[in-house]
Amino acid sequence: MHIKKTRWSHYNLNYHFVWIPKYRRKILVGSIAEELERILRNTAKQHGIEILALSIQPDHVHLFVSAPPRFSPAEIANLFKGVSARKLLEKFPELRTKEGLWARSYYVGTAGNVSEETIRRYIEECQDV
Repeated sequence: MHIKKTRWSHYNLNYHFVWIPKYRRKILVGSIAEELERILRNTAKQHGIEILALSIQPDHVHLFVSAPPRFSPAEIANLFKGVSARKLLEKFPELRTKEGLWARSYYVGTAGNVSEETIRRYIEECQDV
């Protein structure tokens, strides 16, 4: 387990997201998939989010990230889906439909564990400050 730090927090928050294109169209292939990966990695870097794993399949995206506690899971999903839709549609206008690029729903699951020892160590570190 790797604990990350911000100025005011120590955290290990990992989220697994899955989302699909509208109507589960198999459009995430070739140059579109490559551009999507570039967009997701740049977006993560700009917002201080670490991509732990990324898999782009023709009809869905798996994204496993570690994010600071200032982001809620909903904000993370909206960030990645919103930025990627806007930029993909700019570069590939043929993907545009009146309903949008991504389906409105998504899956999010949490991953990570905190042992009693980790909590004790954190409390001791806070007392030293």
